[in-house]
Formats: sequence, C-alpha cells, structure tokens
Amino acid sequence: MSKTSGNKTLPIIHQRAEVARSKIFRIESLDLEFTNGATRQYERMAGSGRGAVMMVPFADDNHILLVREYAAGTHSYELGFPKGLIDPGETPEHAANRELQEEVGYASDNLTFLHKVQMAPTFFNSSMHIFIAQDLFPQQLEGDEPEPLEVVSWPVEQLDLLLSQPDFTEARSVAALLLVERWLRSK
Repeated sequence: MSKTSGNKTLPIIHQRAEVARSKIFRIESLDLEFTNGATRQYERMAGSGRGAVMMVPFADDNHILLVREYAAGTHSYELGFPKGLIDPGETPEHAANRELQEEVGYASDNLTFLHKVQMAPTFFNSSMHIFIAQDLFPQQLEGDEPEPLEVVSWPVEQLDLLLSQPDFTEARSVAALLLVERWLRSK
C-alpha cells in the first residue's frame, strides 16, 4: 500500500544504506522511485527521531531571555533562544523545562506550545518544538555546554531590533521570534 503525505503519494524507498557516521551525524543514501517512474538517489542526514525544543523565556511581561553561545558551524558566537535535544523518554515539555534550567537558570510553571518546525527537511530529518516559557523561577541544572552561556535580557518593546543584530541569524530563532510577535498580537 502506498503512503501519502498531504495529497501526494510518497516515493517508494527501494534501498536505504548508511554511507557515513560521526559522533552526532548519520548520513543515509536512499534509492527512490517516484510515482511517475523516475528514480533518484538522495542523501540525507538521519536524525535521532527524538526532536528538539526551543524556548522563548519571558523573565517578566517586558523582557525575554536569550543566550549567546558558541556555534561551531560558523565558528562564531550566536545570539538565540535556549534550545536542546529531547532526551529519550522525555516529553517536549519536560525537555523544554530541563533545557531552561541548564541554559538560563530558570524553570517555568507555564509553557505554551507555539509551533513545530523542521530544519532543512529536504536533507535532514529533525523537528523542533517551540515554546513560550512564562512564570519563571530560579532553578539551575548542570548542562553539557563547555563554557557558561551568556544570558541576555531583551526588552519586549524592542523585539524588531533583534533582527538587526549581526549575531542573531539562526533561522529557528528568527522563526521563533516571528511566532512570538504573532502570539503577542493575539493576546
């Protein structure tokens, strides 16, 4: 039986093979046949299937918290929202609260799910659940970062200025910011 996605029939995967592996990435080759008979070989980075979380923490009604952390891909420090992988057995909400404690030193009594996004779905199987975190209270957990993250308080009235910051470029953080602006307008 053919599987569908939306109103399209998915290509048939005739063969799947691992072609490379590192500590954190696994690359697969897929031999595909499309419904029109065309065949192609695709490569993709296979995710863990657990997903990840990103939180926009509201320190109060007028300030959000961001973190500045090292990004190996660009060999730079990037400003963005706290984020992390969902550990085995965790719900996205539990992972969000754990990552908040590890990265900004707060837990939340009020998590609001905003949206689930995919990162480069053409080549990568990875999803991220974006949350708003409110009613924060101090609570720290040790994280896995090699150095302390810089926590940055940002005024809600100046959210648009984040887009002009040269180190606020991570696409998922930009998407989260736009979702938060939409959420704030709906309140």
